[in-house]
Amino acid sequence: MKCPFCLHLEDRVVDSRESREGDVIRRRRECLKCERRFTSYERIDQIPYMVVKKDGTRAPFSREKVLSGIMKACEKRPIPTTKIEALVNQVEKYVQESRERERSTEKIGELIMRRLKELDKVAYVRFASVYLDFKDVSEFMSELRSLVRTGRVK
Repeated sequence: MKCPFCLHLEDRVVDSRESREGDVIRRRRECLKCERRFTSYERIDQIPYMVVKKDGTRAPFSREKVLSGIMKACEKRPIPTTKIEALVNQVEKYVQESRERERSTEKIGELIMRRLKELDKVAYVRFASVYLDFKDVSEFMSELRSLVRTGRVK
């Protein structure tokens, strides 16, 4: 914590107290350089991470929705739960690393599709069929042909 008086970066905590509601911690600190005391407050970050949908609307990021979509795509496929969990964690980390606290669902979907393509081609096609919102069978077949052409489907 930066000292508000001398801007030194090192201090020691002299006293910590939790608020009655339990949502804030008050800390008395002493600067190790100038020895002056100051107070800091810690509270839970309540601004949610947001996703920007294709139509421009915003909604809170939901790890559960990401997990649900990936689980549906991976249903009855030989994909270990640890791999699915790692993918969900990767998506959550991607969203949380945004400076603006938001990411587009388009970029999130592309990330998921890239990883599913590496994990399991059938799960990839299942997810892509929903995410890419194919208008007709020919668009779906075109995607399948491109997978076969690149030699990625066995």
